[in-house]
Amino acid sequence: MDFPTSSQLTAELKRVRYRKEFGKMLRSTISSLLVVAAIAVLISMLFLPVLRVTGTSMTPTLVNDELVICSKRSNFQSGDVVAFYFNNKILLKRVIGVAGDIIDIKEDGTVYVNGERLEEPYVNELAFGECDLDLPYQVPESRVFVMGDHRSTSVDSRSSVVGCIAEEYIVGKVILRVWPLQEIGTLD
Repeated sequence: MDFPTSSQLTAELKRVRYRKEFGKMLRSTISSLLVVAAIAVLISMLFLPVLRVTGTSMTPTLVNDELVICSKRSNFQSGDVVAFYFNNKILLKRVIGVAGDIIDIKEDGTVYVNGERLEEPYVNELAFGECDLDLPYQVPESRVFVMGDHRSTSVDSRSSVVGCIAEEYIVGKVILRVWPLQEIGTLD
């Protein structure tokens, strides 16, 4: 029976130690990655949701398949683009009026808020769109009146199907476009 030499025993001990240390390091790295991923998902869900734009109701401001980041906050102002829940979907629209504001839309699509014409540089083409409201319309308490930037195709607060959005259904204000990379930046 052959016994291993001292150099063979030393080499075998080094191999076993290396394997044990490598396993420890691998488990530690995987654990760290899982914690970082969980924190990223938690931050994304609680504070900065990332959303994908679908449809054309917000063109030219936002187009299909762009990715945007929302900031969870309240006290929205006219001109803010917000994300909100509607029929188990998240929609993106622009705030036109807040609680107490009086909204009036003329046949040519010109929007008036509290008797003053709303300047809308983000709209390419004014349109009356799908509107079944009795105008002028006062925005109820704790709600916002929203419209898409592509007025002729957007179904929004002008329609009683959508109506004004209750603040508790609002996910947040869209603050940043992150995809495609050449369009990255804040919303104007």
